[in-house]
Amino acid sequence: MRVSRRGKILFFLSFGVLLASIAGTVGFGWIIVHWREGIKVLLGIIFFGAIVTGLILNTSFLVREIRKNEQHDSFINAVTHELKTPIASIRLHLQTLERRELQDAQRHDFYRLMLDDTDRLMNTVEQVLRAGKAGARKGERVSVDFARLVERCVEDARTSHHLQLDALRYESLLDGNGSEVSGDPEDLRTAVSNILDNAIKYSGNHVDVSVRLVLPEQKRLVLRVQDRGVGIPATELKTIFKRFYRIPNRARAQVRGTGLGLFLVRTIAKRHGGRVSAQSAGEGQGATVILELPRRSS
Repeated sequence: MRVSRRGKILFFLSFGVLLASIAGTVGFGWIIVHWREGIKVLLGIIFFGAIVTGLILNTSFLVREIRKNEQHDSFINAVTHELKTPIASIRLHLQTLERRELQDAQRHDFYRLMLDDTDRLMNTVEQVLRAGKAGARKGERVSVDFARLVERCVEDARTSHHLQLDALRYESLLDGNGSEVSGDPEDLRTAVSNILDNAIKYSGNHVDVSVRLVLPEQKRLVLRVQDRGVGIPATELKTIFKRFYRIPNRARAQVRGTGLGLFLVRTIAKRHGGRVSAQSAGEGQGATVILELPRRSS
């Protein structure tokens, strides 16, 4: 399917370039033939310029639409997988509980697994709903202790991913207070949780994630989340924040997701007057996601 779409993109691009070249050649020849007739030459330049411009715009539009359709299809496939997998797991556990007599310890394990699958379902639904409302939702702005919020997000991530303290480390370089930002606590919690979740998921079997909150200057806070996972190609460092986008990489293809997490982070950062960026030395070299937010003025 991916090869077929790339073939279509190449076809439309080549076809558009060919038509533009033909139109340009015909137009240039016509101008040479009628170069003595000033008005005809001027009209010819305008006419053929409009044709070439139209061909270029039309080709660009077609290529862009093909890429969007590819992203939408990938998103639908990812969401379908994210919904079907936990549902199938819950169904299997329920059928086992119904048909077999289990010991208390095994039954409690089943309950825990089903609760985990339910949390996964809820997270997928919430991601999709939040992405649908991205840019439109305007939550109440209050003073938020960002250092404390990050600390809680780290604790929640450790619990949900069953990590040890040294696998996900948090360090705040702020002196006591001074970590207040103005914003929506739920949105900020979503942004930080998504960054942490990405870093953990793309760390592979050995999770080693460092979280640091610093105050490089009086007006802004900077959260740096660094992992030692699969890394990000240099050409994808900006693209990863687009809606539905997932890097076409074998190592990353093993990781489930909808392609909405970092898009939501970028949207929330912009809504709060901040920004988000990524750094990586390349594939297999780990990555660092940097979230910057303005401090609340006292």
